[in-house]
Amino acid sequence: MLRYLTAGESHGIALTAIIEGMPAGLDLTAEYINTQLSRRQQGYGRGGRMQIETDKVELLSGVRGGKTLGSPISLQIKNRDWSNWSAIMAAGEADLTSRTVVVPRPGHGDLAGHIKYGHQDLRNILERASARETAARVAACTVGRRLIEHYGMEITSHVIRIGSVEAPRSSLENIKAHAPQSVLLCADADAEAAMIKEIDQAKENGDSLGGVFEIIVRHVPVGLGSHVHWDRKLDGRLAGALMSIQAIKGVEIGLGFRAASLPGSQVHDEIFSNGTGFIRGSNNAGGIEAGITNGEDIVIRAAMKPIATLYNPLRSINLENGQEDKAAIERSDICAVPAAAVVAEAVVAFELASAFLEKFSGDSIPEIDKRCRGEI
Repeated sequence: MLRYLTAGESHGIALTAIIEGMPAGLDLTAEYINTQLSRRQQGYGRGGRMQIETDKVELLSGVRGGKTLGSPISLQIKNRDWSNWSAIMAAGEADLTSRTVVVPRPGHGDLAGHIKYGHQDLRNILERASARETAARVAACTVGRRLIEHYGMEITSHVIRIGSVEAPRSSLENIKAHAPQSVLLCADADAEAAMIKEIDQAKENGDSLGGVFEIIVRHVPVGLGSHVHWDRKLDGRLAGALMSIQAIKGVEIGLGFRAASLPGSQVHDEIFSNGTGFIRGSNNAGGIEAGITNGEDIVIRAAMKPIATLYNPLRSINLENGQEDKAAIERSDICAVPAAAVVAEAVVAFELASAFLEKFSGDSIPEIDKRCRGEI
């Protein structure tokens, strides 16, 4: 069973993660993980925090000589901003009167967390609810990405909408060639330019923007996931992983919501034989049928709402006096859709790694290699 946990607050001393269930013998380095951490910090519309942090992971256990040991892998990402918050966020004696937050932001977890946990200082909620947590998640899930890449799977993402601007449909080859060079992870230059203008306008207005990104996974083996129980269906697991990312409010696979407006004859992928196996004439299912991968590319899109912190804040209620007030302002991004796409790549990769190990289980990479070749 492959699983992970993260811990840490946005302005705490560090973010940490533990990954359990990774087989022995997988090549893994801090540099490999740092590449994905760097991608997460990029993107037009990011805020001041990205000017402070340069995320680097330290592998604390479970890896020796560049290979996994089969034991739990623990890692850490230090928060460079800790020096400015050490007195306030200390685990022991702490300054509980500075930088308190008492006016919840609409759209954030501030008020719900206050009601659930009883904290009067909303900082006790927002520090963990913050999307800063995704740095630890990217680091942890990139370990799973290393496994699926070892077995030939390839994962790509690109931004297809920011605000009101939508990029035209594009081939995977074009996406792979142009999206990585884009400041918005967008494969279309004209759409990117229009998106930048919309982000600039939102910044001028003290507002924020959301958007939609797409994840494509190629060379996925047939038979990952299962139809036999609800919690083994791979599409459900992938959707759950994506919905757990901060600010994600919708997920669709393949045609997704468009399938609801079309007749079945235009939705379901016809099946043909190529002489050695089965192929489909289209991929409207997005690579998954009945919770099982069918050999086609996995195609998933997710919608991210605008970030809740607004520099022209909405109305809210001051918890100290019960009076109407302007919502709190925390240092934040104007748009983080490209970063969310990188986080999404990571969590999708981890779920695929977990499903892969369920099908081709083994305690070491050589053992799994034999299972993949049918030798065991």
